[in-house]
Amino acid sequence: MAMPQMHSWGAGDFVLTFVMWAVMMVAMMVPTAAPMILVFATVSRQRRAQQRPFVPASVFLLGYVVIWGGFAAVATVTQWGLHTAALLSPMLVSTSPVLGGVLLVAAGVFQWSPLKSLCLTHCRSPLGFLMTEWREGTQGVFVMGLRHGTFCLGCCWVLMTLLFVLGVMNLLWIAALAGFVLLEKVAPAGHWVSRMTGVVLVGWGAWMMHSGLG
Repeated sequence: MAMPQMHSWGAGDFVLTFVMWAVMMVAMMVPTAAPMILVFATVSRQRRAQQRPFVPASVFLLGYVVIWGGFAAVATVTQWGLHTAALLSPMLVSTSPVLGGVLLVAAGVFQWSPLKSLCLTHCRSPLGFLMTEWREGTQGVFVMGLRHGTFCLGCCWVLMTLLFVLGVMNLLWIAALAGFVLLEKVAPAGHWVSRMTGVVLVGWGAWMMHSGLG
């Protein structure tokens, strides 16, 4: 993950950065999808025991991972843009308090948005998702993985941009962010955890921008 070089990027830099983001997204987001994957695997085992057509949970997981691979590609391009504009430190942290503050405020506001609420509801109800989104066959299950990945991305993509504020290479913050996403999905009061965190993020962002402009 260590890519502190400050020269212009070549093809190798793009590939390595994409791999870094892809591995990081899988490590962060697959554990948060564990409840959904486990429920799907249980249903699949039951269908197999009943000698009915079934598809391994790995196909569902592949669809989920593909969505986050797409996000990794966008994050790579974003990192390149910030690098080109000299807005990232060698440790991949934003050097602009204003940019950092804007990202924090945007993430905080998003925590209260209808889109966040809709996507989080789908992520918090594995059984409900399977009942409404079930598809037969390998292709159908792959699409289910894509659908769940899309809801998860819609729920968390703004939070992932905070890595440019907290540090793309800061393993402690990466683990904390992944833990928070899991808490949102499984805690009984997950929606309120999300909204209260939004208030904190807005306050943090406002303070950071004030400090940068002061």
